[in-house]
Amino acid sequence: MKTTTLLTMLCLPLLAACGNTKEDRAASGGLIGAGAGAVIGSTMGAPTTGAAIGAGIGATTGALTDKADIDLGKPIWK
Repeated sequence: MKTTTLLTMLCLPLLAACGNTKEDRAASGGLIGAGAGAVIGSTMGAPTTGAAIGAGIGATTGALTDKADIDLGKPIWK
């Protein structure tokens, strides 16, 4: 289980980037990270904590990358 969790956490930055602006990328990264974190956290008995950690990692990664680094397209809310 530790290996699965570690691999999933390492893949989160690859998912955290939709949109053209820094704000869009941070928002989509946070949402994707929260979902992934909740799933991972639920396997360990703490989905809320996992969601919070995943949202932080995803939002930070989304804000620190630009469209040239990772581009998943237009966010669904636009």
